[in-house]
Amino acid sequence: MSVWAVRTTALSLDRPIILGIINVTPDSFSDGGLFLSRDEAVEQGVRLVEEGADVLDIGGESTRPQGATPVDAAEELRRVLPVVQGLRDRLPTLPISVDTVKSDVARSVLASGVDIINDVSAFRLDPAMGAVCAAAGAGVILMHSRGGVSEMGTFRFASYGPDVMGEVMSELVAAASAAESAGVEHERIVLDPGVGFAKRTEHSVAVIGAVDRLAAVGYPVAIGVSRKRVIGELSGVATPADRVDGTIAANVMALALGARIFRVHDVRAARRALDVAWSILQSRDTA
Repeated sequence: MSVWAVRTTALSLDRPIILGIINVTPDSFSDGGLFLSRDEAVEQGVRLVEEGADVLDIGGESTRPQGATPVDAAEELRRVLPVVQGLRDRLPTLPISVDTVKSDVARSVLASGVDIINDVSAFRLDPAMGAVCAAAGAGVILMHSRGGVSEMGTFRFASYGPDVMGEVMSELVAAASAAESAGVEHERIVLDPGVGFAKRTEHSVAVIGAVDRLAAVGYPVAIGVSRKRVIGELSGVATPADRVDGTIAANVMALALGARIFRVHDVRAARRALDVAWSILQSRDTA
């Protein structure tokens, strides 16, 4: 049975794992500004767990497709730390993830009880991240992207040859190797192909359709398609909050191809859909 080691516990991958998103930012593309206060964010976290989230993923810096503005570590911590502390008080045993590219932020939140660091730059933007996460025994998600925080959600670096997943895999495997060299244990690493990050719709579709190749590398695979532009373009839905159906379709396809960890806004719908799809897949395996 495969597991993902995160600090002092391990998440079994014998069922889909759902990361519920809590963005404590004013400018995230879908839910920016909705959970700016500590109490609002904590209550949202509790709701997401009641709906079936296995992990809560807190983000304090937007990487939205247009106009993402980097923030310094002090501002990011001002947004994130009170929420981490509030959730740790309310949900003492629940694994908590923080989405950050800064080792100073990672160090502080890990000291406050966070279990997972979700780095959308796969440690590219701050080489100290590997040592910080290794010292804490944190679980890590290494996501493929190109460019800085203000660029990775754009098409500036969305240039690929005919084998998009091959290029993504090459960059992610190098990132994982660097993380292990810094002391992060293999069983603590998850790879995310970065749907929508430095990728046009055709690139994102290509990587979702080749998740099985990434899964074969030997790390658990995470997918973050929730409400994204690619879902809107494929389904013709302009409003991000209305892209639940398309998100579910992409996640179920990724599950069938080997993804096991799913970062979503709409936890209840994702939990039900993924559990049904998983039951069907399991029945095939035991037939």
